[in-house]
Amino acid sequence: MRLYLTALNPTDSVLDGFLPAAARLGLPVTVLTDQPDAWPTSPEQRSGAEVSGADVRDVRGVLDAVHRGGEPPVALLSNSDHLQTPTALAAAYLGLPGKDWRATLRSKDKLLTRRTVADAGLDRVAVLALGPEDPPERAATVPFPAVVKPREGVASEDVYLVDGMPELRRRVAEIRTRRPGQGLLVEEYLAGDLHTLETIGDGTTTAVLGGWRTSLGSPPTFTEEALDWAPDLPAPVLAQVLAQLDALGVGFGACHTEFVVSGGRARLVEVNYRLIGDRVDLVMAELLDLPLFAHVIRIHSGEPLPALPDPVGLNRHARVEWVCATRSGTLVAAPGPVDATGPAGVLLGSRPLRTVGVTAPLTGTNRDYLAALHAIGPDPRSVRDALRDLRATHRWKIEE
Repeated sequence: MRLYLTALNPTDSVLDGFLPAAARLGLPVTVLTDQPDAWPTSPEQRSGAEVSGADVRDVRGVLDAVHRGGEPPVALLSNSDHLQTPTALAAAYLGLPGKDWRATLRSKDKLLTRRTVADAGLDRVAVLALGPEDPPERAATVPFPAVVKPREGVASEDVYLVDGMPELRRRVAEIRTRRPGQGLLVEEYLAGDLHTLETIGDGTTTAVLGGWRTSLGSPPTFTEEALDWAPDLPAPVLAQVLAQLDALGVGFGACHTEFVVSGGRARLVEVNYRLIGDRVDLVMAELLDLPLFAHVIRIHSGEPLPALPDPVGLNRHARVEWVCATRSGTLVAAPGPVDATGPAGVLLGSRPLRTVGVTAPLTGTNRDYLAALHAIGPDPRSVRDALRDLRATHRWKIEE
C-alpha cells in the first residue's frame, strides 16, 4: 500500500512535514507533480519518496498516474490550494477517504464561498464578479473602500485595497495584464482584527488546533508580516466561524481559515482547505508537540481523529515573522538555517525562503518573503525580544 500525494512545486510543508511523517509511519510515498524537475533529486531530501510526473490539475491525470504506480493506494491527498478538487475527485473515484469535492470547490472559488455563506444566512458580503471582458464599472454597487482580487487566487497575489473607481480601473487593468482570461472579484473591505483558525477533522469530528493573530504590512497590498499565537477566541466568534465552515462542507482533513473580527462578529476572508503554510504548520506542530502531519495522513487513510490537547490551556507562546524584500532585485546575502535557544529558554529558528542569487520582482505578497523566523517561549514579551535579537544578528541584502 502506498501514499500518493499531489503537488506542484516543492514546499516545506511537504518536504519537511508530510514526507518525514510518512517515513516514520512506514508508508512508501509517491509525489505526483507537474513539475518533477523542480523537486530534490536526493532521496534523503525527499525522505525516500518517489517523484513522478503527472497532470495533477486534471482528475484523469491523477487517476492515470496512480494506476501507473502499480501499488494500490492507501491514501491520496494534497496540501496545494490548486489541487484540492481534482485530488478529492480522484480519491472519491478510487473509493478512498477524502474531502467532498463540492467543499473544496466552494473553498477555492471565493465567489462560491460568499454565495454559500450568504445562502446559509450566516453573513452577507457585498461582492461582484468581473469576467475577463467585464468593465470595472460593473462593480459600482460595491461600497468603497473595496478589495479587488482574483476569484481563485492564493497568497494575497494581486489583491489590492482600492478607494474609488479610478483606482479600481487601474488595478483591474494591471491584474489582467498578468492574469489574462481570469475572473476577478470586487468586494467590500472587511475591517477588523485579522485572525486565523486552524482545524482538523475526520468527517465526523472537527477539532480546533488553535489560531493566530495576523499583522499585515501597509496597504494597498495585504502582505502578512507576522503571526502571534492566539487560540483563545470568544466563544460566539469561534461558533460563527465553525458554522460557516460547516455550511461550506469543510470537515475532513486540515483547514486554514482567515477571518476578521469586528464588533463581536466573525467574517470570512478566505478558506484554504489545507494546512497553514509558509512554515507556520511546522512551527505549530512543534508548539503543540503534536504529530500534525501524521494525523492528516492517518485521517486520509481512514483512521479516526484521536483526542487532541486543548490549545487554550497551553502555557507557551509562539510568534512567526517574515523577512520581506523591500524592492525588486537579486538576493546577494542571507543567512542559512538557524536553530538556537535564547534567553528564558526561548526556542528560535530561521529558515531561508529565497536562495541567494535569485532575482525576483517585488509583488506585495508572500512571494516577497526572504526568510521565516520563529520563536516559541513562555510568554509574548520574551518571544518578541528573542526574535528582535535574532533578526538584528543577521543580514539580508538585495541589489538591483
